[in-house]
Amino acid sequence: MSRFDFIVLGAGPAGRRAAIQAAKLGKSVLVVDDRKKVGGVSVHTGTIPSKTLRETALNLSGWRERAFYGQGYRSKTTIKSGDLEQRIAKTFDYEVSVLEHQFARNGVRTLNGRGHFVGPNQIAVAREVDGAQVDEVIEADKVLISVGTRPFRPEHIPFNSTNVLDSDSFILSPQMPKSLTVVGAGVVGLEYATIFSALDIPVTLIEPRDRLLEFMDAEIVDHLVHSMRERGMTLRLGCSLSHVHFSESGNPICQLADGRLIGSEMVLFAAGREGSTSSLNLEACGLEADKRGRLEVNRTTFQTTNPDIYAAGDVIGFPSLASTSMEQGRAVACHAFGKAIGADDQKPPYGVYSVPELSSVGMTEDEARAAGISYECGIARFRETSRGHIMGLESGILKLICDRETRKIIGVHVVGEGASELVHVGQAVLNLGGTVDYFVENSFNYPTMAEGYKVAALDLWNRLQVSPVEAKDSYEGDEAEAAA
Repeated sequence: MSRFDFIVLGAGPAGRRAAIQAAKLGKSVLVVDDRKKVGGVSVHTGTIPSKTLRETALNLSGWRERAFYGQGYRSKTTIKSGDLEQRIAKTFDYEVSVLEHQFARNGVRTLNGRGHFVGPNQIAVAREVDGAQVDEVIEADKVLISVGTRPFRPEHIPFNSTNVLDSDSFILSPQMPKSLTVVGAGVVGLEYATIFSALDIPVTLIEPRDRLLEFMDAEIVDHLVHSMRERGMTLRLGCSLSHVHFSESGNPICQLADGRLIGSEMVLFAAGREGSTSSLNLEACGLEADKRGRLEVNRTTFQTTNPDIYAAGDVIGFPSLASTSMEQGRAVACHAFGKAIGADDQKPPYGVYSVPELSSVGMTEDEARAAGISYECGIARFRETSRGHIMGLESGILKLICDRETRKIIGVHVVGEGASELVHVGQAVLNLGGTVDYFVENSFNYPTMAEGYKVAALDLWNRLQVSPVEAKDSYEGDEAEAAA
């Protein structure tokens, strides 16, 4: 029986970062993954292919140039499925080769097969050897469960791998349907819906909630909704899907709970995901997943109820981002092998790669109000910046929220081109305890989109000139004069 210091189940962002960190601490590490190539959901069906699809769609459609050359402008007149697949395949091969090199350079061993627990510190890996199924049992001092998630597939939805698809099958073989219905307006659903809308495909989006992306600032989400409606997307918010049936021609028809029918050539069901834990035999190590297959952990150490078994990444739920999963994986390896974990007081950014994209860090206005903070906001509109003019941007905003009393930046919210890049300037200032004065007093390269920080800060600075005391005195004076 082989023995390792650390076994990692799953080679996604959390697993690979944990494995490499543990190897750098001098530990023997084995990564077990049931895919023939490493990378996990992130590389195979999630982050990397979906973002590659987005970039491909925007480039081939000429989306970014239409403000100058008109809505009829196209970089490529006819876009086919093969055009979408080609770039995804190239990006996939590159990502896998980089990851394989990182593992090899750090002495991380990998084993292809499906792992499951046979004891608290024992993993059996089902492998095919000479055509026969063989279980190889491996022991470890510490184990990390980072198996990620898979699409939630309700029994009443007639998935057929042809025109009623989940998000994994949708990206594995991207098509160019004449029309598309997306069920579920979470991060995944929004991204795919807006990407295909940018390709000039009629898209209908169905979502039972009245508000989208509730964890993000309402103002930038409203900006996204306005953009989607303006370009002709049909939004059915506050509407739940009853069932899907097929027309005589074989096209799917979605029937809503209120009786309305939505026909399209293809349906993408993207309403949630569930942890890929059903095959792990968790009972053997004393663990139990919730009804969506997710595991509860200590959110500082990422230990489960068994202190030698950790879990990280999408399998532990929100925020389910590749970026936060990587940091969780690093924290696991550090804690497991006695290296101090940094203070968990840094605010991570959230990114939604819709068209236009959104990104946030820190408090939203709703959160600031709920916390009883006296705050103020400043806005920069992309179309009012010189760089925005050069790029032909007609929409997009950068929003700063600051505490009135301390002048510290407590929230940064961006919607528009490059939002996921721009947010990191604000993230640094926010996490370092900076104030609005930093942006006011420092110069930015001109013309740049980052200049929007100065524009928003000056707008914020102007609003801060009226102090609450002055406003109260002025109001009370007006009241007294009116009474007299």
